[in-house]
Amino acid sequence: MATTLQHELVYDARVSEVSAMLADPSFREKVADAQGALRRRVTIGGAPREVRIDRVQPTVDIPSFAKRMVTGDIAVRHNEVWSSDRVAVVDITVPGGMTTLRGNISLSETDGRTTESVRLNIKVPVPMVGTKIEEYIEQMMLKAFDLEQAVGAAYLSR
Repeated sequence: MATTLQHELVYDARVSEVSAMLADPSFREKVADAQGALRRRVTIGGAPREVRIDRVQPTVDIPSFAKRMVTGDIAVRHNEVWSSDRVAVVDITVPGGMTTLRGNISLSETDGRTTESVRLNIKVPVPMVGTKIEEYIEQMMLKAFDLEQAVGAAYLSR
């Protein structure tokens, strides 16, 4: 079973500005830093545009039911493949197959405001506690999106 996460980030900017922001490595680095990454590497390029973020997250706040499965910090690989300036496929994994988040991002504009719509399927194939971990990851992702939106609003206001 998987948990589905849907979230919207709204920016007071045109879709072209938000798309350019999402293609800027310095923006992605600031987001990773705001989200508490211990280390991060951002690579953006290619056609279609591919965004790759490799980061290491601390395990300080992981609940006890998940700690048994985690030793040390967590490496996360985040890939986005943009087929246009408005649509991307997202694949986020924790190496080793413990956790996968797959879905899409779309950008839409109304009256000069851009909505970034994210839909992710969260899958943790661990018997008995997988659903609990998926719910925990969903909550962590919502917090991460809030931080990304705050960094994005500051970035766009410059």
